[in-house]
Amino acid sequence: MRVPELRSRLQEGLVIPAHPLALTAARELSERRQRALSRYYLAAGAGGLAVGVHSTQFAIHNQKSGLLKPVLELAAEEARAFQEKTGRSAILVAGVIGATRQALREAEMARELGYDSALVSLGGLTDLSDRALLEHLEAVSERLPVFGFYLQPAVGGRQLDYRFWRGFTEIENVAAIKIAPFDRYATLDVVRAVAASGRDAEIALYTGNDDSIFWDLLTHYPFPSPAGVSTLRIRGGLLGQWAVWTKTAVSDLRAIHAAVRGPEIPAELAARGVRLTNANAAIFDAGNGFRGCIPGIHEVLRRQGLLEGVWCLDPNETLSPGQAEEIERACTEFPELTDDDFVAEHLNEWLRG
Repeated sequence: MRVPELRSRLQEGLVIPAHPLALTAARELSERRQRALSRYYLAAGAGGLAVGVHSTQFAIHNQKSGLLKPVLELAAEEARAFQEKTGRSAILVAGVIGATRQALREAEMARELGYDSALVSLGGLTDLSDRALLEHLEAVSERLPVFGFYLQPAVGGRQLDYRFWRGFTEIENVAAIKIAPFDRYATLDVVRAVAASGRDAEIALYTGNDDSIFWDLLTHYPFPSPAGVSTLRIRGGLLGQWAVWTKTAVSDLRAIHAAVRGPEIPAELAARGVRLTNANAAIFDAGNGFRGCIPGIHEVLRRQGLLEGVWCLDPNETLSPGQAEEIERACTEFPELTDDDFVAEHLNEWLRG
């Protein structure tokens, strides 16, 4: 996908699930269920797939695992098959991590596999200055358009201030920023930096704040820009929360887009956002410092039949005590957030072949 088309599509505002990793009980890749997940997201109306990101488990980037390339390949194959069948294309975002040599190698691999953008995690690069981080990102951007990533410190990210993001907006080949610090002050730093750059028509803002999805998307953000005061919006989301109940997420984003064009925000949308945050607290294990966030996503998908179990590559990464019960509570209290009927209707079809 050419960069102008990529930017245009992202500015529309899309649901981009952070793709999980489907494993067997032996903690080996389950190709059948990995494909089924991609088919589910695409059939649900997702505008893209983010693969090799936090929800896919960063451990797949370890060369010894041998998993990164096959996992990226499976999603790309399913996206191509979906486009051939429906005529609808999906943006492919590859997670890229590590020091510059590794990040460049991964970005090149993703480009060769047909990926459109690199979501670059800066986790683990704690010894680098902000200037060195920006040079790292610029180097990756020469291989693939960069999707900036503000990952919350609780799961391995680092604090990045306004000056950093203002510098980031100066990188030419930037397509978007996933804002996921789980912090309103830090979120506003990113939006303010994009406004000040005057590049808000080129750099799409996406929420990764699973604790405030509706608020991020419903809010108008007025900030000084070279053209005066510009009002920006966070257009879509690249989210672990949207790796579950994706059909409902697509419907919700459509309703949000309609609401922000109207004279006022319906109270029910704000209330729905509260319910989603409450459910996300259970799924992401917020009460235990997010230790069970990936197994929590797996548990919802297991309940629906898309996954066989909640296994992660790290045997110690499991549901926290009481987390399964909290997820059960959320599903029972908020059935309108789920897409269980949609999954049940198509599950056998997605698991075939």
